[in-house]
Amino acid sequence: MFDPAGAFPGFAVDDLDAAHRFYADTLGLTVEVLAGSGFLSLQLASGGSVLVYGKPNHTPASFTVLNFPVADVEAAVDDLRARGVETKIYDDADFPTDSRGIMREGGPLIAWFRDPAGNVLAVLEE
Repeated sequence: MFDPAGAFPGFAVDDLDAAHRFYADTLGLTVEVLAGSGFLSLQLASGGSVLVYGKPNHTPASFTVLNFPVADVEAAVDDLRARGVETKIYDDADFPTDSRGIMREGGPLIAWFRDPAGNVLAVLEE
């Protein structure tokens, strides 16, 4: 019988080793290698997890695959940039951002960035 209680999100990357380094070393998440599966599990502070899997001919998601709520977007952007993460990825009218990549109109403050596979991630102010 179908039971949605154990549902969890997942997304693809083109290089699991690069993803492991980025999510563990750069972002500071706990990353578990799922033995024998070739998958990674990102452990979230909320208690949930995200499955990350390698995909041949990976095409990066054109939408945000993972959001990180933060109390202060300005401080989070400073921290990400200090870790070598580029937060200025949009330059168009759909997502007007300032020179640091922060969108200040139309909702909560938000800044997007990419993982090594090109997937879009975001920090957004709670």
